[in-house]
Amino acid sequence: MTDTVETHDAPTRRDYLTYGGAVIGAGLLAGCAGDSPAATSTSGEQPTTGQPTETESSRYTASMEPVGDLTLESIPERWIAYDGGYADMGVALGKGDGMTGIGGAGRYYTQVYDELPGVSVDRDLLETNDLGEAGMSKELFYELDNDVHVMDPQMLINWFDWSEADVAEITENVGPFFGNLIFRREDEWHDYRYYTLYEAFEKVAHLFGEQERYAAFEALHDEFIATIQTNLPPADDRPNVLLVYEGSNEPEEFSPYRLNDQGTSKKQWHDLGVSDALAGTGIQGLSTTDRGRIDYETMLEIDPDVIMLRAHERQSAAEFRDTVLAFMQEHSVARELTAVQNEQVYRGGYLFQGPIHNLFLTERGAQQLYPDVFGEEDGDEQLFDRQRVADIVAGDVSRPQLRERPES
Repeated sequence: MTDTVETHDAPTRRDYLTYGGAVIGAGLLAGCAGDSPAATSTSGEQPTTGQPTETESSRYTASMEPVGDLTLESIPERWIAYDGGYADMGVALGKGDGMTGIGGAGRYYTQVYDELPGVSVDRDLLETNDLGEAGMSKELFYELDNDVHVMDPQMLINWFDWSEADVAEITENVGPFFGNLIFRREDEWHDYRYYTLYEAFEKVAHLFGEQERYAAFEALHDEFIATIQTNLPPADDRPNVLLVYEGSNEPEEFSPYRLNDQGTSKKQWHDLGVSDALAGTGIQGLSTTDRGRIDYETMLEIDPDVIMLRAHERQSAAEFRDTVLAFMQEHSVARELTAVQNEQVYRGGYLFQGPIHNLFLTERGAQQLYPDVFGEEDGDEQLFDRQRVADIVAGDVSRPQLRERPES
């Protein structure tokens, strides 16, 4: 990385954020054997996983690969995430006011918060402090002066040409990193542990001392998914799905994704029981090293039941049909696809999703795939309680009750 920070007087490391057992430099990125979060006491007491208190024994440890153990003296207040999934986790935990920016504002979809009373983020601030737009400049890291950076440091090294020394410099002079790239599992450089969405969410909850909010979300999520899955059609009646990426309203070629990849960006499709249309084709998913594309001729050989197209989340369902689907219906090859003829081409969801996003995306996916069971995608049916989600974000974790869906 070419950015230098020679104009800064090097501040001392934050007194209340330190690495426990991690060595600045190469050891910082190597991970550690112990990965479960645990609090530590300065008074010799047994570790506890409860929320830390402002006492002499308030020191606690959050742990996540690839960084390992992060020992904190108090809850981080100022923070930034690289992607919308981790940003959404912070909002879900009631920490939205402390978020100072984002790694890419364009792919952090906050419109879902409009359906949650009292839940919002400062879009102007996020768009102003967009690390991606700034080329992941270390200068902006210094300016934002965050207590913690919720992002995978190995991502910075492999995507943005940072060095281990760059990571160590920001850790030492600004604040530590805490995160794991979990939205896909196809990058060769990611040779350390992955996490499911809720495993990562639990790690972030421990970082922010919000275990109770996490537990309330987990209970709501588990009950919601169980209700959805109880009402799914038999496995033989579920479609195969081709998930692709292309931002044009008149698409000709696409970047493919593999649904057999267990990354968090495919969570709703796994929970909804669909199969991967690319299974057995030899076509690999998009990754850092594989940028292969497929066209309509290749799609026709596969002829999927359903096509899910990413990069159209700023459009409504109707706008997507009137642009992308309409173009496919007129295209000389695309119009031969079964999914096009049956009008089963839909917006494919976010690349980065957190727990709030996932509730909305799972609801939408269920309605796209199984409208006879769950209602139309752009209809009025709601499959989870918006007010309950808003209550948890606000700190009311006392009512883990999910509205039951009537028998169909």
